[in-house]
Amino acid sequence: MIDNQKLASELLINIAEQILILYQQGIEVCRYGISTAKNGIGSQQDSGCTPLGAHIIAQKIGGSQPINSVFVGRVPTGEIYSATLDAQNPERDWILSRILWLAGLEEGSNKGCNNQGGCDTYQRYIYIHGTPDNQPMGIPRSHGCVRMRNQDIIELFAQIGEGTPVTIVAD
Repeated sequence: MIDNQKLASELLINIAEQILILYQQGIEVCRYGISTAKNGIGSQQDSGCTPLGAHIIAQKIGGSQPINSVFVGRVPTGEIYSATLDAQNPERDWILSRILWLAGLEEGSNKGCNNQGGCDTYQRYIYIHGTPDNQPMGIPRSHGCVRMRNQDIIELFAQIGEGTPVTIVAD
């Protein structure tokens, strides 16, 4: 059965405002605080930046996992994030609860390569994902991904489908 509500969804990510907005049938439904890259805007491989432009949700990962589930390489580890686990792994970049894996649609900008090398959002493993609740939102702190509160990413995950358009803008 096709869910027309999900088909008519789109996401807008505004880096300057550090917000993600869900639209359904052109109407704003939800607004979430986010955290994008501490290295700023960019699309080059290994830049640690958040890419701009037109994207889609290429894959949804983790829909059956409990809140605060830990993912490594897009696979749940069986761990549930806690302050104790964090203290035992201080250098880990936590990917929690759900993953929305982005794919760029603009050749040479966020898809494929350009004269500076690889710039492919999907190959760079850029996601929208959950992060520890003690991490600030509204402040760029990620390694290129779009971080969200765990409850927020679970709510968003349920409202959209693979193929949902995502536009990332600077302001």
